[in-house]
Amino acid sequence: MSALLRHRVYRRLFAAQVVALTGTGLATVALSLLAHDLAGADAAAVLGTALAIKMVAYVTVAPAVGALAHRVPRRALMAGTDVIRAGAALALPFVTEIWHVYALILLLQAASAAFTPAFQATVPQVLPDERDYTRALSLSRLAYDLESLLSPLLAAALLLLVPYPWLFAGTTAGFLGSAALVVSTALPRPRPDGASGEPGGAYAGAGAGVRLFLHTPRLRALLALDLAVAAAGSLVFVNTVVLVRNHFRLPAEALTLALGAYGAGSLAAALLLPRLLGRAGDRAVMLGAAAALPALLAGVAALTASPPGGVTWAALLAAWAGLGAACSAVLTPAGRVIRRSAAEADLSAAFAAQFSLSHACWLLTYPLAGWLGTAAGVPVTTAVLGGLALAGTGAAALAWPRRDPARLDHVHADLPAGHPHLAGARPTGAGWRHGHAYVIDRHHRRWPEGASG
Repeated sequence: MSALLRHRVYRRLFAAQVVALTGTGLATVALSLLAHDLAGADAAAVLGTALAIKMVAYVTVAPAVGALAHRVPRRALMAGTDVIRAGAALALPFVTEIWHVYALILLLQAASAAFTPAFQATVPQVLPDERDYTRALSLSRLAYDLESLLSPLLAAALLLLVPYPWLFAGTTAGFLGSAALVVSTALPRPRPDGASGEPGGAYAGAGAGVRLFLHTPRLRALLALDLAVAAAGSLVFVNTVVLVRNHFRLPAEALTLALGAYGAGSLAAALLLPRLLGRAGDRAVMLGAAAALPALLAGVAALTASPPGGVTWAALLAAWAGLGAACSAVLTPAGRVIRRSAAEADLSAAFAAQFSLSHACWLLTYPLAGWLGTAAGVPVTTAVLGGLALAGTGAAALAWPRRDPARLDHVHADLPAGHPHLAGARPTGAGWRHGHAYVIDRHHRRWPEGASG
């Protein structure tokens, strides 16, 4: 990992990510407490709606950014969206109505939906070596996990000194710091033409990255795994404040402890993943971790149906740590799977599609966790979310072939003899047969049936 941080461009990008995440973590705690102040026992419904609005922004904005990212200087795009996020965060402490929260969340998250795919597509260009990129993915996941662990602790310390609205000032500082680091960094230019070869660059339209997901088996599985993670994560991010404040009747500082437990589990998994992925591979690790989610959620449903006490509180913290570890083990290798499944010039479209499609899953689970939690209680909500996690895990296992080599032999019946792509291909009765690392692009519109590695 230390070798990665000696890379000047990546080091600054990683630092920008860390400071922005720290600010975001403070906002997570502050927003939960703000929702509880404005809505009381209905805080879960308010949070569920606010986070659903966040997902709407992600689902609608990210694909357009992925399609246009090659036309806009990434440094200007990323720094500009950081400034917008800083302004929205600065305004949050002054809201007096719930709809004010919703409007500012929409602005802030629309900017995040523009920033994140551009950031994700830049890293593999900065670090073209596969091993370096894999380490960068783990380091990025580590940054998220440290934020989940340390931001609640930082928030708890600050809450001893200042009222919670001041936490939004830390969010503003984080986004401004990220913008300053991005502006000071020379970023590589994306290729002007996507591998699809269609006019307009990386898959010409916002829906082309989605097409790549629909026609690649391992990417379809990744989308199903995103649903499982969203089901578990929504319970944590929406209902923790209700459990802490209303069920266990603990002070605000206990919210940071619960979120910190989730972050600690996620961090532990991130530290173990590089070695584990080298031994077991992406499919085994991701499906195994996803399978743990419905089991953990079943345990949480039983805990939250029991009378509150010291034992059930400790067990809930352990369950939150387990959920954090399992979610991290599913999410961390996702970048490897996407990079393996898209041509370099189509990475912006691929990451934007994953960003949008994965957050469409959260768009389903966030309001479900909030509205059903308010109407039917946390135990019933947890059971329903556990069923979704189980369905997502099962669908992923069916979609992702056990044998999934990068190189596939396949036949081209639609290319003329002498086409540059057919160099080294041999003629057959059905067309021209050859093999290479297979991705969906202008020469490969669908996944080959019965292909062999």
